[in-house]
Amino acid sequence: MRFEFATANRIIFGPGSSAGVPELAVPLGKRPLVVAGSTERAATLIAGLEEKNLAPVLFLIDHEPDLAGIELATRSARESGCDFVIGIGGGAALDTGKTVAALLTNPGDLLDYLEVVGAGRALENPSLPYIAIPTTAGTGSEVTRNAVVTVPEKRVKVSLRSPFLLPRLAVVNPELTYSLPPTVTASTGMDALTQLIEPFTSNAANPLSDAICREGIPRAARSLQKACEDGKDVSAREDMSLASLYGGLALTNAKLGAVHGLAGPIGGLTSAPHGALCARLLPLVVEANLRAIRSRQPDSPALARYTEVAVLLTGRPRAKAEETVVWLKELCARLGIQPLSAFGLNAGDYPALVDQSQNASSMRGNSIRLTDEEILGILENAN
Repeated sequence: MRFEFATANRIIFGPGSSAGVPELAVPLGKRPLVVAGSTERAATLIAGLEEKNLAPVLFLIDHEPDLAGIELATRSARESGCDFVIGIGGGAALDTGKTVAALLTNPGDLLDYLEVVGAGRALENPSLPYIAIPTTAGTGSEVTRNAVVTVPEKRVKVSLRSPFLLPRLAVVNPELTYSLPPTVTASTGMDALTQLIEPFTSNAANPLSDAICREGIPRAARSLQKACEDGKDVSAREDMSLASLYGGLALTNAKLGAVHGLAGPIGGLTSAPHGALCARLLPLVVEANLRAIRSRQPDSPALARYTEVAVLLTGRPRAKAEETVVWLKELCARLGIQPLSAFGLNAGDYPALVDQSQNASSMRGNSIRLTDEEILGILENAN
């Protein structure tokens, strides 16, 4: 057995933990670039940094990272002489922050390092010190070594990947998620659940990621709907922040699967939030995977994995693998998860999406290789 496990240099979790960030930032430099999803989110942090005689530069991002936004943030940081970076917000802010931190220490521009649409070069130098503070519970970006970037001209989402993207410090304060509206709580929470189920059933699962997934799946199962119904349910919010953190740890050290293999291309084609796509696709992908495994690889160990997922989700020791699908579909119905057609996807998009998803890096981790026809069926059922 051989595997690797990598994560942020330091993780701090718990209520009130974000209040300590200014003190922890002092040794990292004098002028941080603060990448935030909103001024409101950043205000307390900036005030705390200024109290420590630091000179923060604020950069706001209200949409998913794209080439233009990242280039603008990088230019702003260079011109302002920023010597470290803090990201506070959802996945967009965190991914933007980690990308800028990398570009500030590496030559060239972002396209030199992006996969698929760029040169795909490896980053040569460690990033500037980076602190990640999530305000949603879904992406786990605070502990991942990749950042997702939208390239509007190509209508695709692609990744920047490198161990250098792992944050110096990840600070996870569940209290920062209390104000999330139910729709965002639902979609980001389903993203977190996807990022626990896919690594656990992937072809690159390992004992350490397995342990994390086994701890995270029941937390999301018991608390996602509660967090949607009552945003200030302390226990539920804590569970979901942990589930998101665990999902980030798991996906970074095992692989993902067909949900993310499809969500990337669909996200590049539409304006759909990543979590909303994962939510809609998850039960349908699991259903297709189980059907394909039973048909073509009935002795696959993945069947036992899906059976265990069913037990973890339902709490029933004798649950069958297919109960995973039933449980997920019922949860999506209760959460009001929308079909893909709500985001403008139509049948004419299917051929390109099938082709792009088959070539996506996430698809290579799926528990079984799906045929084009099976992927097309997922799209038709999701729409």
